[in-house]
Amino acid sequence: DIIPQPLLDQYLSMTDPARAQTVDTEIAKHCAYSLPGVALTLGRQNWHCLKDTYETLASDVQWKVRRTLAFSIHELAVILGDQLTAADLVPIFNGFLKDLDEVRIGVLKHLYDFLKLLHADKRREYLYQLQEFVVTDNSRNWRFRYELAEQLILILELYNPNDVYDYLRHIALTLCSDKVSEVRWISFRLVVAILQKFYANNANALGLNFINELVVRFRHCSKWVGRQAFAFICQ
Repeated sequence: DIIPQPLLDQYLSMTDPARAQTVDTEIAKHCAYSLPGVALTLGRQNWHCLKDTYETLASDVQWKVRRTLAFSIHELAVILGDQLTAADLVPIFNGFLKDLDEVRIGVLKHLYDFLKLLHADKRREYLYQLQEFVVTDNSRNWRFRYELAEQLILILELYNPNDVYDYLRHIALTLCSDKVSEVRWISFRLVVAILQKFYANNANALGLNFINELVVRFRHCSKWVGRQAFAFICQ
């Protein structure tokens, strides 16, 4: 009773491969693009009407279709709420994490927005996977690593100091030694944000350990670029 049933049926039929041949080769992409809007209109109580279509689109052979969904999965999570997100979106989100870089970037750009919607125990599982974002299909794709550093600055608030020290510290140090200067500069901001996190939460011992690590790694580096990194971090 929210929208006419024939209209919904027409929308759901956009994933039919025959439609791609007879109507428009990119019809599945258009379907994926509109899905959050349709989900919002129907409301979370009617998500069951769209669930199968969403899963079909998420496994579409065209990466452009999957990329479209990856860019909007955080919006859909807000519409569906935490229970449906955990049950139906998290498995698809996990699939996108292992997809092509063109698809992964969609997830990465809104990583913080998605993770903050998850329960703390579920969110903690992703600590192990964040490291995987440092590796890309094409190492020249430096914007991917830049985006990772930007997201990590936001993500710090979602984890306790010990988790930040055990998992995110390593990623930050790796990014600080990146070949591309743009990535290094945003990573210096990340390092400082980590230090602020430690001292704001009275984790002074972790902060001191990290400072000592920065001194050893950068202040006493044999290459000028490492010593320059230390100067930027101090600044």
